[in-house]
Amino acid sequence: MCASDAGMIRRIGLLGGTFDPVHFGHLRSALEVRDWLGLDELRLIPSARPPHRDRPGASAEQRLEMVRLAVAGAQGLTVDDRELLRARPSYTVDTLESLRQEMGPAVGLYLILGWDAFCGLPSWYRWETLLELASLVVLQRPDYDLEAPEVLKDLMAARSVAGPAGSQAPAGEILLLTQTPLAISASLIRSLLAQGRSPRYLLPDAVLDYIEINGLYRPGHNEDSNPHAE
Repeated sequence: MCASDAGMIRRIGLLGGTFDPVHFGHLRSALEVRDWLGLDELRLIPSARPPHRDRPGASAEQRLEMVRLAVAGAQGLTVDDRELLRARPSYTVDTLESLRQEMGPAVGLYLILGWDAFCGLPSWYRWETLLELASLVVLQRPDYDLEAPEVLKDLMAARSVAGPAGSQAPAGEILLLTQTPLAISASLIRSLLAQGRSPRYLLPDAVLDYIEINGLYRPGHNEDSNPHAE
């Protein structure tokens, strides 16, 4: 389904994260959502100062460059650096408001969340505003066992649509997608590198080359050796 079929100017997916580092799990999720929804574009949005996470092991500039390397040449995947230009912590609602102001009300925005993140949504800053600005694409794994809180069950009952064919609005809907499970995490990659082991085939070669050239995630790599660390 293309944007014109749904009566929208464009359809844009948004995948935010620390990307510390970006890996094939992130990229596979992005591709699956892009193809499933027939998106015109899917933007990966690195967060500069994630409010709910520990300080990243690589600087904002380094993580941004790794994402750029990861999507280079990938059709329909782009990088959005707006959160790195913000002086305050990276709240998702601020990013969505910025995109809406820039793109107008008719563009379909689809915020991609893992099931765990979705279940924690009530703890997010101004979380109830998110659906006024975008639709939510919630990625589920076949083996997930975390139960959503009651407030989100009620929200899903009211806002869920039956797959991409049912998505007709620029915001306000919830779509559930069962994704291909990949047992890859940024913490696993960082752990392997800290142990002097190779994480090859868990992330793009261009990203691994950048990590090795810059000595990222190795023992002794800290804010003293990384002047841009946040």
